[in-house]
Amino acid sequence: MNWKKQLLRKSQLYIIADKKVCGRRPIFEIIKKAKGSGSGIIQFRDKQSPKEYILKDAYMLHKLLANSQTLFIVNDYIDIAKIVDSDGVHLGQYDTPVEIARKLLGKEKIIGVSCHNLHQAIKAQNRGADYISIGPVFPTLTKPEYKSIGLDLIRRINRIMRIPFFVIGGINEGNINEVLLSGAKRVAICRAICQAKSISLKTKKLSEAITYGA
Repeated sequence: MNWKKQLLRKSQLYIIADKKVCGRRPIFEIIKKAKGSGSGIIQFRDKQSPKEYILKDAYMLHKLLANSQTLFIVNDYIDIAKIVDSDGVHLGQYDTPVEIARKLLGKEKIIGVSCHNLHQAIKAQNRGADYISIGPVFPTLTKPEYKSIGLDLIRRINRIMRIPFFVIGGINEGNINEVLLSGAKRVAICRAICQAKSISLKTKKLSEAITYGA
C-alpha cells in the first residue's frame, strides 16, 4: 500500500469544496485556509463551470496541496484528475464505473464512490473502490434529491465495510456527536466549512470533534 492510501486510512475529516456552495468566496482561498487545519482530504467539486475553467482551478489547487499531508481529490472528471495528477477521483453512482476508472488512472490512485444505501456500498467495495462516502445522513441542501439515510445505516455499514467510509450530508458542529456515537470514525463535510465565517477555525473545531469523539 502506497503512502497516500495509508494517509487515506488515517484521515478522519474530508472537506468537499463545492464551487456552488462556496458562492462568491474564491475556492482557492477556502482550500488554502482549510489546508493544515486538520483535514486529511480535500475534494474539489465544480458541476457548473465550463470544463476549461475546472481544469485551470484543479491545476492550481493541485499545486497548492502538492507535497502536503492533505490528499487532493477531483470530483467526477477522470480526465482532469489524470491531467493535473491529483491523488485520485471521486465518482457518483452514474459516473464512470470503478473498474474503468482504475484502468485509466492506475492502481496507485485513490478512487472513491458516493453511495446512498448498503447495496451500493458493498458493490463499490467489491469493485475495488478505495473508499466510499455514505449519505446523506441528514437532509442537505447540497443534494436535496436524496432522502436522508439516518444513523442506523451507519451502524450496519460499520460492521460490513473493509475499506474506509466517510459519512456525509448535513453534518455540522450541532449534530456531529450523534454521528460519531453511531460508530462513524470518518466524516465528510461541505457546507458547514465552505460557508463558515472562519474556515481554518471551523475546520480545526470539527477535526478535533472527530478525533476526540472517535
